[in-house]
Amino acid sequence: MNIHRIRNELRMGKSIFDLPLRVTYYARVSTEKDEQINSLENQIQYYTELIQSKENWTYIKGYVDEGISGTTTKKRDSFNRMIADAKAGCFDFIITKEISRFSRSTFDSIKYTQELLEHDVGVLFQNDNINTLDSDSEFRLVVMAGVAQDEVRKLSERLKFGFRQAIKNGHVLGNDQLWGYDKKNCVLTINEQEAKAVRRIFDLYANEQLGIRRISQKLYQEGFTSRKGNAFNELTIRHILCNPKYKGWYCANKTQSVDYRTKRKITLDESEWVMYPDPSIPAIVPEELWNRANVLYKQRGQQMMSHQNAAQFHNRYPYSGKIICEEHNASFHRQILKSSKGEKEVWQCKVYRQRGRAGCSAPQLHTVELDQVMSRIFDQLIQNKQAIVDTLIHVLQSVSREHLYEQDITYMEETLSAIHKKKDRLLEMSIDGILSMEEFKIRNDTFNEQQTELEEKLKILHRDQANRKQSTEQMETIRTAVEQELSFENGINSALVTTLLDHIVVKKESTKQQVYLEIYLKLGALYEADIQREKSSFCLHRLKNITPVQTIRTI
Repeated sequence: MNIHRIRNELRMGKSIFDLPLRVTYYARVSTEKDEQINSLENQIQYYTELIQSKENWTYIKGYVDEGISGTTTKKRDSFNRMIADAKAGCFDFIITKEISRFSRSTFDSIKYTQELLEHDVGVLFQNDNINTLDSDSEFRLVVMAGVAQDEVRKLSERLKFGFRQAIKNGHVLGNDQLWGYDKKNCVLTINEQEAKAVRRIFDLYANEQLGIRRISQKLYQEGFTSRKGNAFNELTIRHILCNPKYKGWYCANKTQSVDYRTKRKITLDESEWVMYPDPSIPAIVPEELWNRANVLYKQRGQQMMSHQNAAQFHNRYPYSGKIICEEHNASFHRQILKSSKGEKEVWQCKVYRQRGRAGCSAPQLHTVELDQVMSRIFDQLIQNKQAIVDTLIHVLQSVSREHLYEQDITYMEETLSAIHKKKDRLLEMSIDGILSMEEFKIRNDTFNEQQTELEEKLKILHRDQANRKQSTEQMETIRTAVEQELSFENGINSALVTTLLDHIVVKKESTKQQVYLEIYLKLGALYEADIQREKSSFCLHRLKNITPVQTIRTI
């Protein structure tokens, strides 16, 4: 079809129905309700009969989208397929009910009609009486599409108003699959079976002060599983701990929509949340327990942030992330075992920690055992002591050069500024009556503690920045100290392990009584070790021997 020829014929008085065109249609409803589906069937029947009734038209099977919003075109498969077919020359003309069926976005409506015209395909928006083959159609299209888009904006505002009214009337909105609750007609009731797991999570976290990963393992061992029968996801546990509904509080305004067209949302700062006790939300845990758990949660988060990055936090122990289970290709995680004899640091496979012995047969390793293995290896490396010293000095110099004090200071100052703003916002909320004096004091005291801690760290950073000058004499002093460390007069050095050890593989054939290890060094060497233990005890002091099967050999 030639657009220029068609427009000339229309100007000469011909109707669009008089032209020999290959015609299709596009139909869409925005929901899957019965009345909408019936409306869709009516649209299909109407357009099929209309096109087939015109002698000059050739019927091309139509395109239909069910239960999809018209705000954007991203998820409208049939619509996108229709555009592609139009560009491929499969038809000449499209009939659709109205602009809002095509798209409620002004940008999308104009964009796609222009694209179609560039490929000699016109569109008839029947109810709006706009035929894009008419020369004046674009002006009318802009006006009508703008009206359709404004309807979306008004609908968005009406929905927000409806949400506020529902909340005011005691209707609980949000997640219908909230763990520990059953929800029907916007009313929450406690699901006692699931609530037991929620109470156990808060007890383990706030009272026993276990970590998230350990809680997941503990719940699975005690028979608490997800709805699919798996161990609790760590993210699920975090969401449960931080959700105020579990103490009977309403919480809203966590996010805000910044564009009704794209539906893009941003997460607001906690100081902007709206929270208050809500009689329509039955509490699963006492408010005091919830508050203690969340104070601890924030403290642990701050400890994490106090390190330069998460990787440094998780790798603050020399063997962190360096012990690998050959059976599952999973890392070993650190665990502290407490007994009447004291505490022992051990390392356990991640799969074992999640599922217990049924999940992984790899034995746990004691840090003291690993230290003795590394000490034996270092004994054999003494002949290359000078090369090791040079490597360590190079690493220390690199760390000294790479430490960006300005970056850390800027981060601390920005964080302090953010805390000051939060305190100002908190005061405004208290003055406006949104917060009680008790709640204001609790949250303000927390901000004060954060502020004091950050100010102390900032002083230390300024002091270190002023004093950080690595001279040649200082490096020589360090060199002497490193050479002394390599003599192992004071036992194994964890920094040395961190510097030289690449990773350790726990072999599949390892048992509780006998452990087989492969130790890979960053120097490009491989050791094999055999740790034998007495069957009657798992205590390290009964360790029989550590025998390197083979001395250093190149990998």
